[in-house]
Amino acid sequence: MSRGSSNPSGHVARIPRIADELPRCPDYSGACVTNVVPSLLGPGGTDDLPSFFPDVVRGARQVVLLVIDGLGWHQLRDRIDNSPRVTATLASMSGSSITTIAPTTTVTALTSITTGAAPGEHGLVGYRIDFSGRVVQMLRWADEGGDVRRRLTPRDVQPCPPFLGSRVPVLSKAEFDGTAFTESHLRDQRMFSWRAMSSMVVDVRSLLARGERFVYCYYDGIDKIAHERGFGDHYDAELLTVDRLIADIATVLPRDAVLLITADHGQVMVGEHTMPLAPAVTQLLTHQSGEGRFRWLHVAGGRVDEVVAAARSHHGDVAWVMTRDEMIDQGYFGRRVNDVVRRRLGDVAVMAKHEVSFDDPADKTYFSLQCRHGSLTSAEVDVPLLAVGAR
Repeated sequence: MSRGSSNPSGHVARIPRIADELPRCPDYSGACVTNVVPSLLGPGGTDDLPSFFPDVVRGARQVVLLVIDGLGWHQLRDRIDNSPRVTATLASMSGSSITTIAPTTTVTALTSITTGAAPGEHGLVGYRIDFSGRVVQMLRWADEGGDVRRRLTPRDVQPCPPFLGSRVPVLSKAEFDGTAFTESHLRDQRMFSWRAMSSMVVDVRSLLARGERFVYCYYDGIDKIAHERGFGDHYDAELLTVDRLIADIATVLPRDAVLLITADHGQVMVGEHTMPLAPAVTQLLTHQSGEGRFRWLHVAGGRVDEVVAAARSHHGDVAWVMTRDEMIDQGYFGRRVNDVVRRRLGDVAVMAKHEVSFDDPADKTYFSLQCRHGSLTSAEVDVPLLAVGAR
């Protein structure tokens, strides 16, 4: 229920509905973020790209890959259709949508993008992950006791090398330098950190002029604004800023170079539609991991069937409820999930299918999130893969 609601069913009245009948399974064998970097850096390079790549990328001698955190395909299409002034450059690019991974969260998706590995292989399977009963928030690489880098070495937690073992130039915010998450998914890369977004354009131009064949860029502003402000004027202003950044990068592309845009996940507007899990569910748990729209339930005493039944009874109208084994067997985390990664998952997943999120008192945030992600609706799973050549 929303905070302060007296609805005895525990559900928010008039919750906006999302159209998906079933959770979307990422297309790990095809048009998925896991296959972007391996296709670009593999032996065939841009001369032998899968069909889901925009045609303008084929045969390019240099590629700039810009990952825009939180820029979902459906949110972008809505702005292109209804607010064209904020997406003039993006609307002119060629391409379409691909899928991200499960869960649709930054830690998991960025690692899949850079390593080309599905979550079941690289092991960073969520925003908050269970390690032997202690839940670690992976962006901070910390639990309630503080930093855990000494106990959970980033290279051991996430063993897959980024960029097929190559050392590529990476343009990202200076504040991310030296963090455990950066070490886990961008280790051994050549970092060109920036403090002002405009520096990306200068650095891209310089790197391409030096002959770099591949440049990786990351920008997080869309995600931050959506979390804090929702889908409104602030979101549109940020999207306009990103659109201008893309236009500026396109102007410095040399002949036979392309700029490729993708994202880690989309967003859903939740606002005040946040509810606790029903007591009939929580009384059977030891703890929770995951996040608001993708809660992993860790079950006490092996009572998984009881938890599934209780969760479906109380929350089945607004969420999908699946066991860990069901999700693994149906390929939501990729074709393989090794035993180490399996132990990091909960017993039961509760995934919001409507515009709601589920509270966990242990999952503390410093402000009320407006837009959220993590679940497997189309709004969260579908992301763009768009390209533009030299102008």
